[in-house]
Amino acid sequence: MPVGAEWEIVALSLQVGAVAIAVTLPVAFGLAWLLARPRFPGKVLLDGIVHLPLVLPPVVTGWLLLLLFAPGGPIGRMTQALFGTTVLFRWTGAAIAAGVMALPLMVRALRLSLENVDRRLEQAARTLGASPWRAFVTVTLPLSLPGILAGTVLGFARALGEFGATITFVSNIPGETRTLPLAIYSALQMPNGETAVLRLAAISIALSLGALILSEILARRAGKGLHVL
Repeated sequence: MPVGAEWEIVALSLQVGAVAIAVTLPVAFGLAWLLARPRFPGKVLLDGIVHLPLVLPPVVTGWLLLLLFAPGGPIGRMTQALFGTTVLFRWTGAAIAAGVMALPLMVRALRLSLENVDRRLEQAARTLGASPWRAFVTVTLPLSLPGILAGTVLGFARALGEFGATITFVSNIPGETRTLPLAIYSALQMPNGETAVLRLAAISIALSLGALILSEILARRAGKGLHVL
């Protein structure tokens, strides 16, 4: 495998991971807030559904996405009607698969961050005349921001390593859906592909380890900030 092709794979992986997290973050934050704050019927069920990709075989998750986004599926029909295209066998589909697999980790990190915010500070802001939205923006969000960033970085690391759901949902197409894990798998099937595997694995380890270290640093800063308060 040419070195130039390997860097194209890295660029595609970063693109897929970044888009996956950018789209998933608002959803993850909304779910985290629901699970951390209000009480409502079915909360335990919602929690289970959100975390289901953590325990399901990734192939099953990819198969479910295929059913949903296929031309005959409920989301696939809507996508075809609105945009005249499909996400199947495209990098956008790989981003969806990566986002779905990263969602539980992001929700868990964001939920813990929101739960650690002292509710008395929010109540004090309300007492001083702040609206619920203003109290959220000026108190809750700043205090939970390090945890949000940590969850985002952790989700990005998970998105970079996504394999099973991606290959089931959008296949392994060079230049379109072949991210780092899929490229490593393909190189393993090739004669004399050990050198390419070694280089790609080293890049994958470096990116994932860097993201995990950054996530841990941010999480510790979040803990120190809440401890000081």
